[in-house]
Amino acid sequence: MKLFMVLYLMIWIWVILFCGITVHSERPESVNIGAVFTFDSVIGRVAKVAMEMAVSDINSDPTILSETNLNLIMKDGMCNAFLGSTGAFQVLEQGVAAIIGPQSSAIAHSISQIADAVHVPLISYAATDPTLSSLQFPLFFRTIQSDSEQMAAMANLIDFNGWKEVIVIFLDDDYGRNGISALSDELEKRRLKLAHKLPLSIHYDLDEITKLLNQSRVYSPRVFVVHVNPDPRLRIFSIARKLQMMTSDYVWLATDWLSATSHSFSSANQNSLSIVEGVVALRQHVPDSRKKRDFISRWKKMQKGVANTSLNSYGFFAYDTVWTVAHSIDKYLKVYNNITFSLHENNMVPHTEGIGIQFEKLKVFAGGSDLVNILLQSNFRGLSGQIRFSSDRNIISSGYDVININQMKINKVGYWSNHSGFSVLPPEVLAKKKHRRVSVDQKLGNITWPGGKTERPRGWVIADNAKPLRIGVPKRASFVEFVTEVQEIHQMQGYCIDIFMKALEFIPYEIPFVFKPVGNGKANPNYDALVKKLDENVYDAVVGDIAIVTNRTKIADFSQPFASSSLVVVAPINSSKSNAWVFLKPFSPDMWCIIVASFMMIGVVIWILEHRVNDDFRGPPKRQLVTMFMFSLSTLFKTNNNTISSLSKMVLIVWLFLLMVITASYTASLTSILTVEQLSSPITGIDSLIASNWPIGYQVGSFAYSYLTDNLYVSSSRLVSLGSPEEYAVALRNGPSGGGVAAIVDELPYVELFLSKETDFGIIGQPFTRSSWGFAFQRESPLALDMSTAILKLAESGELQNIHEKWFCKMGCPGERKRNSKPDQLHLSSFWGLYLSCGIISVVALVLFLLRMISQYVGFKQSQNEVVASSSKPPESHCSRVVVNFFNFIDKKEDAIKKMFTQCDNPHNPNSEL
Repeated sequence: MKLFMVLYLMIWIWVILFCGITVHSERPESVNIGAVFTFDSVIGRVAKVAMEMAVSDINSDPTILSETNLNLIMKDGMCNAFLGSTGAFQVLEQGVAAIIGPQSSAIAHSISQIADAVHVPLISYAATDPTLSSLQFPLFFRTIQSDSEQMAAMANLIDFNGWKEVIVIFLDDDYGRNGISALSDELEKRRLKLAHKLPLSIHYDLDEITKLLNQSRVYSPRVFVVHVNPDPRLRIFSIARKLQMMTSDYVWLATDWLSATSHSFSSANQNSLSIVEGVVALRQHVPDSRKKRDFISRWKKMQKGVANTSLNSYGFFAYDTVWTVAHSIDKYLKVYNNITFSLHENNMVPHTEGIGIQFEKLKVFAGGSDLVNILLQSNFRGLSGQIRFSSDRNIISSGYDVININQMKINKVGYWSNHSGFSVLPPEVLAKKKHRRVSVDQKLGNITWPGGKTERPRGWVIADNAKPLRIGVPKRASFVEFVTEVQEIHQMQGYCIDIFMKALEFIPYEIPFVFKPVGNGKANPNYDALVKKLDENVYDAVVGDIAIVTNRTKIADFSQPFASSSLVVVAPINSSKSNAWVFLKPFSPDMWCIIVASFMMIGVVIWILEHRVNDDFRGPPKRQLVTMFMFSLSTLFKTNNNTISSLSKMVLIVWLFLLMVITASYTASLTSILTVEQLSSPITGIDSLIASNWPIGYQVGSFAYSYLTDNLYVSSSRLVSLGSPEEYAVALRNGPSGGGVAAIVDELPYVELFLSKETDFGIIGQPFTRSSWGFAFQRESPLALDMSTAILKLAESGELQNIHEKWFCKMGCPGERKRNSKPDQLHLSSFWGLYLSCGIISVVALVLFLLRMISQYVGFKQSQNEVVASSSKPPESHCSRVVVNFFNFIDKKEDAIKKMFTQCDNPHNPNSEL
């Protein structure tokens, strides 16, 4: 009996286990997923058809979900957050594993919180709001690129075209505000400015658009960025055209809503594109593929004969979103076999009758977090490209197309990606080439702008009814020729004013302005404080002798420089005749001594080498001395002498080369010295000026003082403040001993103006700083660029030089008196190599001559000794007699030596001399 009972229990346990395993291992017949979106919209109409096609393709594909059908439960959110949330509750009641949508960013914020509460993933194909982050909504996925990517592309497009300020028109909801906030951040990274924001209400009408655009006409920027929802009526551009705001002065840029709108137009209403002629827009990039082309072909066949729904890029994203969910559910079922839900104690909400939603039926998806992890691992090729998610649940960017509407056609003019920037090649092609972003490689095709022009618009004008530009002008008390106010007529005039007024003629638009004198006319204003008023919005620009220095460029933008303002040294010059002994200055004293010694040495060497063979070097001692030194001097003029020996020629060649170099150097140095001989001041440049103890003058209000004290460490006690040119002249004429200054350090234009009136002074040395003058503008002011272009045109046309001569060349251009006061005096160190070479050659020649003479003398003495031995005469052995005989031997001519050898060979010759 016990055995039977044990057997019975085992059978039941086996049945229970078997049945349990069998039940647990069965996959569900169907899986529900929800979709909440706006059916009747540009995006929704395409998305609905695309998602239905995706479900059909999935259920007919045996490789995915096996025998489990995918059910898509769709609810219309009607572009309303409340109705969208209601639709989300309705699909959740039916036990969905995931929700697709919504397309509205505002609705996505609401539904994301609902989905988080029941652990159901939410995957959107159209909500681009960058604030839908994974930190706040960990179950939110996006199969479309976030607006953070799109606004980076838009900011790059603005920067690429050189525009500095933009106006944005946007929808005043989460989608519009957060998208524009991202654009503002991207512009700021590039030092660009979002000048004005023009928000539209969610249900804007034509009157609101008209009011907003009329408001924008008083602004100077003419670059508009439009970021709204798709609008088949293109109302913003229709009103802009009526208001004459689609002309060549304007730039219209649009985010990807315009491409979705334009692609929704049927062939019958393509004429609507004429409203947006010249507009440039971004479009989500969908790489070309066979799969994509097949889908487009199927779409066209399916839509034939029915109400036309044109395909746009959102159709690809919606189709891929369904496939992404299906792939993830398939992987989930292979691991967990079933999808289960459980009640949550916080979901019980009493008294829900009558509102159409039974909250008590809402259940938590038990495997929600597991499905999220599987979704994060998605990696397959879809219609829109590779489907992969980053850690923040956003699809990995594939870039954007840049499109231009022209002649009622949508023209693709290039691509943008965050890796390669702008290019005429698709991002996937550049990725294969491992191309990296390089600024010089940025390129787009030809663009036709509003008004039909292909030339890039300036993007900035003087606005209608705009206030005149407030231009601050220093009211100088000294050097008034540069800029000051004429009291009698209350007008500004001067060199800087002339350049500014002439430059305005080269700017292709009218600029209303008013000069605002700054200063009391008794002392020059502080220029740093004047430029700072630009940053404080007191002035729009500053025109005058404004030096472009580092601290000022941090708070203002400067135009192209119109004058060099390098610091120079000016000192008295002497108009008397040159020093009678100036010809000695090219060489230092030791150099002159070496030259004289060289002539003497060469004369001696040549005499030694030529004395035995050349009659010119023989005779009385006085004649030989004259001949020796005259010959060494004659080498300056006589370069060839066939009567001298080979050794002498060798020495002379080197000596002549040395003389040629010395002569050329002497000539160049003498020329330089003669040009600066007028300078009476011993100052030779800023270095010697600083090293001396003389007082130095400088101009009040320039940056000379700060440069000298901060950069060159000149004692402030040596710096003497000077104001007007009259003070300059008096201080320089008095000199250090008379209470004046030895020299003045000032900016070149002030010195040139001073020298145009005074001829007793000149510039010493070279400029020791590199600086310039320019017109200052508020930061990011487009006028700075236009003024720079105008100044360059002034320089090219010669007008800039004409204005310079008008003010600075009344008594001859002072540049003619700009001298280099420190010509390099030539020292022995510059020529020691040549002298060494010449000395070595001379010594070698003497050694060869001496060896030859010793050889001849030894041979002669041997022959003579043989003669003496045969005649029984005792040979001479006294040392002094030998030396005397040797020098007598050398002193004889070569012909006499030969005769002596002959006499030794013939001992009976009575003419023997030794």
